[in-house]
Amino acid sequence: MNGNKFLLDTNILLYIAGKRIDTTSLPQGEFFISFVTELEILSYPSRTTQEEIRLRKLLAEMPVIDATREIKDSAIALRKQYRLKLPDALIAATAQTLNATPITNDKGFDTIKEITTLAIKA
Repeated sequence: MNGNKFLLDTNILLYIAGKRIDTTSLPQGEFFISFVTELEILSYPSRTTQEEIRLRKLLAEMPVIDATREIKDSAIALRKQYRLKLPDALIAATAQTLNATPITNDKGFDTIKEITTLAIKA
């Protein structure tokens, strides 16, 4: 690994699972997923069994970061400062705590000065 850390947002993980982007288009580095992304991606009620199996395999390939006190405190501060939705605040706080770059196509992250995001075209 080259020392770069990346946190994949829900939309990017869905693009990968749906083969809208190939993992070769991702930068080199170490990848993580927030527990929020895990919950979001597995809780869609219209998922087929096959889709869920494929998503669970994809999730198993990367560490899922659970909420810690540091992530919670950071999420609270970010949510208050930027008026973020709670899931976005938790994902941003996870990236900030890990010192990781979030890979997302969610424009809501663009206003957060504490993190720099990376977008991937789908």
